[in-house]
Amino acid sequence: MYVRNAMSTVVLTIGPAHTLRQAARLMAARRVGAAVVLDTDTSGLGILTERDILNSLGAGEDPDRETAQAHTTSDVVFAAPEWTLDEAAAAMVHGGFRHLIVLDDLEPVGIVSVRDIIRCRTSVPEQRAERVSPVPA
Repeated sequence: MYVRNAMSTVVLTIGPAHTLRQAARLMAARRVGAAVVLDTDTSGLGILTERDILNSLGAGEDPDRETAQAHTTSDVVFAAPEWTLDEAAAAMVHGGFRHLIVLDDLEPVGIVSVRDIIRCRTSVPEQRAERVSPVPA
């Protein structure tokens, strides 16, 4: 199976000036765990993940003041649609990340995640967890 078969074609693209709160709202609305950060000044692509936002919040930073630019990974490993899922998984393991931007002719056409790979490798249908009330502290 190939990356093109597993990737999500819902590619959320944001700018480097978006605040982390704006990015989080957009990611939540589209039910994605990562956004492609497109810097038109440098023609560069980066990625902002839910983990980046969580790390910022955990450090006590203000999500209304922190920008995507400050938390974007710009040293990105890209996948190609014709990569096998094994190649994508190996790149993720080697790099220690859970998302790959998929490029075709230097354009982002999708994102493949660990969850996408697992979904393709198992016959169990994907189910959304039901909301559970938080456990009191």
